[in-house]
Amino acid sequence: IRSGVFKTDDTVYDSALETEMRIGKLYIMQGNKTSEVPELHAGDLGAVAKLGDARTGDTLSTKATPIQYGKMEISTPYTYIRYKAKNKNDVDKIAQAMAKISSEDPTFKMVNDADNKQTLMYGIGDMQLEVVKSMLKNEYKVEIDTLAPKVAYRETIRKTSDVEYKYKKQSGGHGQYGHVKMRYSPLGDQTKAYEFSDEVVGGSVPKNYFPAVEKGIIESVQRGPLAGYPVVGVNCVLYDGSYHPVDSSEMAFKTASVQAFKKGFMEANPVLLEPIVSLKVTIPDAYTGDVMGDLNKRRGRVLGMNPIGGGKQVVEAEVPQSELFDYCTVLRSMTGGRGDYEYEFARYEQAPADIQAKEVEARAKQLEEGTED
Repeated sequence: IRSGVFKTDDTVYDSALETEMRIGKLYIMQGNKTSEVPELHAGDLGAVAKLGDARTGDTLSTKATPIQYGKMEISTPYTYIRYKAKNKNDVDKIAQAMAKISSEDPTFKMVNDADNKQTLMYGIGDMQLEVVKSMLKNEYKVEIDTLAPKVAYRETIRKTSDVEYKYKKQSGGHGQYGHVKMRYSPLGDQTKAYEFSDEVVGGSVPKNYFPAVEKGIIESVQRGPLAGYPVVGVNCVLYDGSYHPVDSSEMAFKTASVQAFKKGFMEANPVLLEPIVSLKVTIPDAYTGDVMGDLNKRRGRVLGMNPIGGGKQVVEAEVPQSELFDYCTVLRSMTGGRGDYEYEFARYEQAPADIQAKEVEARAKQLEEGTED
């Protein structure tokens, strides 16, 4: 309570939501016990059972004299982990519980990463995420499993390929026939998945089948042939092919396009791209050497150091996102809890050969075992 007296059954005004709400019983907290009180005075710390739609950081006052205190500066959560429901029937309950926890604690958030088919929860540190996991189990009676997050790799090509694929199927009555000749080359723009154009002359492939060929490309770039990650920066040109007046169909040309893409992509020196982040680490001067040594181990490129006064430095570096998974714990350990960091996505860069080989092998193993997720 900042000023005045707060009584049971008072009506208060939330200036952020611009709504009035009635307060029920008032309590003071003593350890894990609550004691009901008739009123709270300025300087008291109290609790109420329910507060409608009010959120952490809102100011409650009277409608006659509305007050809005400045919003708290909430730290951005950078520590994250992937989670799954132990019981698939609890998925909705978990989402509702996490939404409630997030409304109470703005430093916690959950993200549905559709690109990589995973759900992530973010917090200020690994301890907070463990507490949330425990709350879900004890208060909301739902359980989650936590796993290492999947990295948002991308796939692209470095060379040009020229392929053809003929899809031909005869099964009584009408058959299926689609024949395409395609060229694939680097687009030079990683913000686009692909660009499609045609150079067909003489009607060897009728124009009404061009959209079907493009549909095949759209389907193919969702999961690349190399390791199953989304494809970026591929220029696709349909320059020739053939058709059958009876057996050709959109489905046949789409299938031919999908198979041609797989073949052409793998022949054009496919590479894996990894996300690179711009990292800023704020630390006391004494830990600069340790932190820089650790960043080098994580394949980081240190860009510079800026003194900010108070015996502190900001180390700026570019680091592959895959190397930052446990960074919160390691930095805390190295600096005795005095280090802080923040990062943001910078760009994609070609992954080293050993990382690429490992991902391709993991993808092949998943397909073999049928354990894709």
